[in-house]
Amino acid sequence: MDSWYLPWFLLFSAILPVVPGLPTRENFVKDVDGGLDQDIFDINEDLGLDLFEGDIRLDGAQDRNSIIGEEYRWPHTIPYVLEDSLEMNAKGVILNAFERYRLKSCIDFKPWAGEANYISVFKGSGCWSSVGNRHVGKQELSIGENCDRIATVQHEFLHALGFWHEQSRSDRDDYVSIMWDRILSGREHNFNTYNDQVSDSLNVPYDYTSVMHYSKTAFQNGTEPTIVTRISDFMDVIGQRMDFSDHDLLKLNRLYNCTTSLSFMDSCNFELENVCGMIQSSNDSADWQWVSQVPRGPESDHSSMGQCKGSGFFMHFNSSSVSVGATALLESRTLYPKRGFQCLQFYLYNTGSENDQLNIYTREYPAGNVVGTLTLVEEIKEIPIGSWQLYHVTLKMTNKFRVVFGGVRGAGASLGGLSIDDINLSETQCPHHIWHITNFTQFIGSSSGTLYSPPFYSPKGYAVQIHLNLSHSTNAGIYFHLISGANDDQLQWPCPWQQATMTLLDQNPDIRQRMSNQRSVTTDPFMTTDNGNYFWDRPSKVGEVAFFPNGTQFRRGQGFGTSAFITHKRLKSRDFIKGDDVYILLTVEDISHLNSTPVQPTPGPIVNDLCINFKCENDGICIVQNGKAECRCLSGEDWWYMGERCERRGSTRDTIVIAASSTAAMFALMLIVTLISVYCIRKKYRRRASSNTAAMTLENHAF
Repeated sequence: MDSWYLPWFLLFSAILPVVPGLPTRENFVKDVDGGLDQDIFDINEDLGLDLFEGDIRLDGAQDRNSIIGEEYRWPHTIPYVLEDSLEMNAKGVILNAFERYRLKSCIDFKPWAGEANYISVFKGSGCWSSVGNRHVGKQELSIGENCDRIATVQHEFLHALGFWHEQSRSDRDDYVSIMWDRILSGREHNFNTYNDQVSDSLNVPYDYTSVMHYSKTAFQNGTEPTIVTRISDFMDVIGQRMDFSDHDLLKLNRLYNCTTSLSFMDSCNFELENVCGMIQSSNDSADWQWVSQVPRGPESDHSSMGQCKGSGFFMHFNSSSVSVGATALLESRTLYPKRGFQCLQFYLYNTGSENDQLNIYTREYPAGNVVGTLTLVEEIKEIPIGSWQLYHVTLKMTNKFRVVFGGVRGAGASLGGLSIDDINLSETQCPHHIWHITNFTQFIGSSSGTLYSPPFYSPKGYAVQIHLNLSHSTNAGIYFHLISGANDDQLQWPCPWQQATMTLLDQNPDIRQRMSNQRSVTTDPFMTTDNGNYFWDRPSKVGEVAFFPNGTQFRRGQGFGTSAFITHKRLKSRDFIKGDDVYILLTVEDISHLNSTPVQPTPGPIVNDLCINFKCENDGICIVQNGKAECRCLSGEDWWYMGERCERRGSTRDTIVIAASSTAAMFALMLIVTLISVYCIRKKYRRRASSNTAAMTLENHAF
């Protein structure tokens, strides 16, 4: 940590993790959603867009069966361009969405470098995409105003990857009922189903939780739902825009033959006796034990919180049975990095001495080193007693390695020890800060539900704070504030292009199965308030006076976020609340580099513009060759299309008939030529014979 803001950090480290506050003045927070929880289809409908199924753009030759076939798949690494028209916040959100694809699938994204086909992401009118790789060179995908939500981006890119909406499946009516009389006039076609000959569900069950499912209010003409689930418990589940569901990922990975994901490395909840391949070190003085409970705590693991009888295990180092200074080392299986940076996440429970500590090491194996080099990465001290705590540790490994958990017996009395559970390792960036809120449910819908996080510092040195508003009867709101800090004299004001990403953590034990809820906002230095001040100016200049619990006065700038962050019903679902604890993760990144225009490569052999008015028939694909639009026509085992625009059909049978006819015609022609030739030769010889006879007669007369 930089020494220039260390004094303030030490001051705030003693502040309680939750800072209840007086309700914030409504005009001192800016709600980017205007108090409305708008879905993709609401946004597009308000803009008057008449897109297929609400957010799909069809080209002239496309129909529903067009995605059936390998030719409409993208390569596993998809070229893209983030166009200048995009808002800065949208650019950062799109890059975050790419990270979710990398974590949970084998799909990757790379800046366009002249490849024949690529996705051009721009700020158009609304949120929409084409379905599948259309082979048109530059394929557009719109992330317009209010579309800069991470799950919205995931949704539109799933369209581009080849997926339709979940409720258009052929078996839809077995799971939901469509209330046709409640649908906006002229939008009924958006609820059509398509048989499994033209839309492949990849043998995956119907998914109420899919990020591709309509919400219950889609295209409604009043206040009543247009979709009613046959199992009532799923009424408030359909239409989620948080993250991929398990079945979304199953379909994506089946479609693209993914056997592993790109940035995921390991996950362990210790449910199996092999403890995820971890080993006890021989160079320590104690061992970790595989247990389901400890007399002095914890009484259950973190994965299931004791809800599953006969299961729920974790690893425990009993510090009460060893002397001060004793260590126990638990080493992961061998891991193979690809990106050069990793994030280690785990839960830790302390029932030992307040001086017990957990050391995180790496054992790296450079070429030729079979023993490995043990390196201390982080010491975790002052571990709270009596509850599970979430920790993140950043690693920067480039050679194969193991992660080593080192429990250390500290001074003082110990009645228990250290326990670890729900370990996840991925090649992603760790969040900068963790806000742990305990006894959470008491705040939901309560007048005391206005909560402020402890103050945090961004990597650039800006002091920030999160405001969570739970006092509303149906929705939770979340806002990001700049606050006065120790470094303000050295910082740039108004604060330029810092993107704050606030994540309500789904505490599923496996990081790949989490559906965390996330919202990002970006500090635009040119944004102004109603009174003409710069919105993100120095808090001491534009902020309001506020107080920390210890009585210290500071100034808090205006909040920026949404009152529709998540509904209380969704908040109580999944594992957002676990053991009455909630975690909100905060990352504040400088994205000013996204404000510059990247150098565009020379286009490849396909140029989209020349194909705009050159349509190929029968699902032919337009390409550009030598500056001219041409059609590449579909073909099968015994059939094909041909012609300038693939307008004519050919087949093996037709070819055989034509060949036979041509052979017969040729034979007849050759026979005729032969007969004529014979006739001409005979006639010629007859003339010659007649001439010779006449000559001989004359000679005889001469004698």
